[in-house]
Amino acid sequence: MQKRWVNTNNANQNTVNALAEQLNIDTTLARILVQRNIHTFNEAKDFFRPQLSRLHDPFLMKDMRKAVDRINLAIQNNEKILVYGDYDVDGTTAVTLLYSFMLQFTQLVAYYIPDRHSEGYGVSTIGIDYAKTHDFSLIIALDCGIRSVDKVAYANSMGIDFIICDHHLPGDEIPDAIAVLDPKISDCTYPFKELSGCGIGFKLAQAYCIDHNLDASLYLRYLDLCAVSIAADIVPIIDENRILAYFGLAKLNQDPILGLKYLMQSAGKTEKYTIGDVVFLLAPRINAAGRMGHAKDAVKMLLSSHPDLAEEYSSYINQQNDTRKSFDQSITQEALTIIGSSDVLMKRKTTVVFQDSWNKGVIGIVASRLIETYYRPTIVLTESNGKYTGSARSVWGYDLYEALLLCSDLLEQFGGHKYAAGLTVKPENLNAFAQKFEEVVAASIDPVLLVPQITIDADLEFKQINGKFQRILAQMAPFGPQNMTPVFVSHGIRFVGFPQVVGTNHLKLSVKQQNSPIFEAIGFNLGHYASLLNSKTVFSICYTIEENNWKDNKRLQLNIKDIRIATETHESYFFSN
Repeated sequence: MQKRWVNTNNANQNTVNALAEQLNIDTTLARILVQRNIHTFNEAKDFFRPQLSRLHDPFLMKDMRKAVDRINLAIQNNEKILVYGDYDVDGTTAVTLLYSFMLQFTQLVAYYIPDRHSEGYGVSTIGIDYAKTHDFSLIIALDCGIRSVDKVAYANSMGIDFIICDHHLPGDEIPDAIAVLDPKISDCTYPFKELSGCGIGFKLAQAYCIDHNLDASLYLRYLDLCAVSIAADIVPIIDENRILAYFGLAKLNQDPILGLKYLMQSAGKTEKYTIGDVVFLLAPRINAAGRMGHAKDAVKMLLSSHPDLAEEYSSYINQQNDTRKSFDQSITQEALTIIGSSDVLMKRKTTVVFQDSWNKGVIGIVASRLIETYYRPTIVLTESNGKYTGSARSVWGYDLYEALLLCSDLLEQFGGHKYAAGLTVKPENLNAFAQKFEEVVAASIDPVLLVPQITIDADLEFKQINGKFQRILAQMAPFGPQNMTPVFVSHGIRFVGFPQVVGTNHLKLSVKQQNSPIFEAIGFNLGHYASLLNSKTVFSICYTIEENNWKDNKRLQLNIKDIRIATETHESYFFSN
């Protein structure tokens, strides 16, 4: 698939030069820092050396005082508290964190995770009825609840109070809860708006400890859960999230909670976890519990205090993940067949596919898979309780939520954000919705957004790459949204020796520029370039730099993201930002 290269090289040169001199680093590294809003020595110090002391005061969050006071009252009065959370990674880690934390102060606490298939996302009537039946008078909702106006009103009518800990965008009306902790509420002045749902739970635990003059270790012990939620929920890894991710990964690699320790073993990697490793190894396994069975199994694993139980649950969840992969692959192939056999679907700027028999738990994954082949806003739906329920995924730069808003007259309900959403539609409205969604997207999307984008941080000469350069680059981790692994572009490249195709379709070769060192390189899924390159070929590459460890031999390696053969000037491959 053709990709567009977008160079973000727009930093002020004077600022770059000054920062490079202050830090004694390569100007290209200084340029990357400036492009990430790091302009001074002190800002760089805070970036490279995160400190837990720089976490914000939790009481700056609107309603935090009310939330802590209500929990204090519940504990004093021996009330039963129900910790309620969503069934994804963010929700299950949040529930694990706050439930474990509360157990240190009261035994009258339990947790509840809704069933994805029978209850759906967020606060459910079934969950509130469960609370009433079991005499819970306070529900603390994590990673959900900000739009549950009617559900909170229903709970209020039964004498059940709510504390909402959410990080999603609120609607026009805020639920009538005792406290609503969500930095995205318009009149909340909390200095950082992009915490995960688990992060909000962490701030509540922090506030409780501050209020009672308790040692910080009582909430810092859950930093690994925070890191997992930050990675899985794809929140920006800046500001407070960078601190939580930095120390959370350290704990994950040095002293993870028992459930995560055994899950890491099941995943086949037990050390040196990065954000990417969490995203691709741990998050799918935790999510598989809720997709293929019930997410409470993930919470049971994360709460395990005995090795045998932790091993049992992690093994079971690993099996669930294997089943998930099978469903994912078969449904993706079915969907690709549906699209490929329809001239109408092939020519559209959107994908909307549905099948009654598809598993509800994996349709979001399938939507993402389809975008890998047909790069356009995509919706995958299946039958659920007499209606079609679906997951929507967008392409970079296009606001999917706004498009769904314009189609809301044909939807029963929908919710989400710019790049991902869930929706429900009546069967009789499905075709009309698919047509309107196509019309809305076709009329509003910039055609350039239908071509996958590689964002390039800087031009780089091979002679600049050395051990010091890579060590400083590595200290920019943890990488993730708004602090992605730097991508470089280099021109005038030739290969040394012979390109090889390894694995399924991966390109392995050695490359150099004129008068530069030779670097080994790997290009995943770029094997088709092997037949296009010869000893006289000059080409450009965009790539990341990584350290390859093989049998205790460390060397720098280029991870090639894309190649442009120099049949025309390389500038033609770039699009303005």
